[in-house]
Amino acid sequence: MLAELFSIVAPVLVCAGLGFGWAKSGRKFDTDMVMTLVTNIGVPCLVFSTLVQADIEARALAAMAGATAVVVVAVGVLGAGALKLTGQPVRPFLPSLMFPNVGNMGLPLCLLAFGDVGLALGIAVFTVMVVIQFVVSPIIAGNITSPKELARIPILYAVAASLIVILGNVEPWAWVVNTTKILGGMVIPLMLTTLGISLARLRVVGLARAAGIAVLRVGLGFGIGLAVATGLGLEGAAKGVLVLQSSLPVAVFNFLFAERYQTRPTDVAGAVVVSTLLSFAALPALLWFLL
Repeated sequence: MLAELFSIVAPVLVCAGLGFGWAKSGRKFDTDMVMTLVTNIGVPCLVFSTLVQADIEARALAAMAGATAVVVVAVGVLGAGALKLTGQPVRPFLPSLMFPNVGNMGLPLCLLAFGDVGLALGIAVFTVMVVIQFVVSPIIAGNITSPKELARIPILYAVAASLIVILGNVEPWAWVVNTTKILGGMVIPLMLTTLGISLARLRVVGLARAAGIAVLRVGLGFGIGLAVATGLGLEGAAKGVLVLQSSLPVAVFNFLFAERYQTRPTDVAGAVVVSTLLSFAALPALLWFLL
């Protein structure tokens, strides 16, 4: 079991560590360019190639999407209550509790822990999280979400194309599958490297507050993820993926939204860093529980 856990955790730590070391060495890394490339090309290609090749039914993906929505809503309700009870402002910190790092950290872990089926289920979680985050985060920050912003999320078109192929029982052209598979291959290493870069660049301000948010994010996510998975009767990879993705640290995207809408971005940055370190420390125990 220890060897299996190490084989899952080590690649994540090594890739993120390379990014961290790269940033600390003073070398240039254009994060905006890399994330634009990954978001607009890599992730849609990964979504399409994974979903059309995975041996998984569309209803299993739909069940995972529905379970994810339940987790997000439950974390939002309980998280808001917890923030009020502890005297923390809801507007800057609620998105940090609701939206874990299901992309940079979650997708690689789903693949390494549960294989191609796990990656496909992880993508369902990732898609739902991204859509809800792009709708809810601006609203919490006091801004109105523009429908045009949702229309600019490339992953939605990749999911739609994948569902057409799956539900229509269409055999996609081999060259399309091979091309999207190659382009999608850039996503996981670049996401993990960028995670390391972000950790090196972000600064922790208000350690006690950041630690509190970190513990609440990981603990609340795990508890609700497990409760929802058990309540809906999920088993095997489906249960493991939902609990794993729900238990991950504060997503870096929360810092980007906080910076965009000026909802205490330095505090959110601290929560990202501390929760990520906490998750790395707890990851072996979490995987041992799930596997």
